[in-house]
Amino acid sequence: MFTLLIALLSLQRVVELAICRRNRAKLRARGGIEYGQGHYPAMVAIHVGFYASLILEYHFVSRGWDPFWPFWLAVLVGAELLRVWVMASLGPYWSTRIVLVPGARLVATGPYRFIRHPNYIVVTLELLSIPMMCGAYVTAVVFSALNLLILRVRIREEEKALAANAPSFIRHPLPRFVPRFPSLSSSPRRRQ
Repeated sequence: MFTLLIALLSLQRVVELAICRRNRAKLRARGGIEYGQGHYPAMVAIHVGFYASLILEYHFVSRGWDPFWPFWLAVLVGAELLRVWVMASLGPYWSTRIVLVPGARLVATGPYRFIRHPNYIVVTLELLSIPMMCGAYVTAVVFSALNLLILRVRIREEEKALAANAPSFIRHPLPRFVPRFPSLSSSPRRRQ
C-alpha cells in the first residue's frame, strides 16, 4: 500500500510540474515577471527531502500504518480536493513559482473568495497527513516545521509582489489562512 501511495503522489507531482512549466512559459510570454527565486531552491529541497525522509523512515523506523490512518487519509483527500479547486480557480496563473503578469487582475474566485493562500494550506496538510498516515512521525514533525519556516519567506515574497503588481491586493481584507465566510444574516454588522 505504501508503494502505491508513493507512486500516486509522485505521478501527481510530475503532472503538477508539467502544468507549472507550461503555465510559467505562457505567463512569461505575456510579460510575466518572476519573483522570489532566491527561496525556490530551498522549497524544492524541502519537498525532495520530505519524500526521501518518508521512504527511509517508513522502511527502517516506522512500525507501519498509524492506527488512525483513515482519518489522515481523509485529511489528505480533503487537501487534494482543495488543490484541484485552487488550480481550477487560478487556471493559467497557477504555478509553483511566483510569476505575475503586470496589469492582471487579482483572482478572487473559488477558495480565493475566502482566504488569501489556500494552496499553502494544502501543502501544510499534505506534509502532515502523509507521514502521519504511514507512521513516519519524525518526518511529520521535522518537515512540517521546515515547511512553516519556508512559508514565512514564501508568503512574504508573494504578498510583496502582489502588492506591487495588483493594487487591489493591498485592500484585500481576507485572512491568510483561516477562512472568513460571509455572514449568514443580511443585516450589516456595526463596529463596537
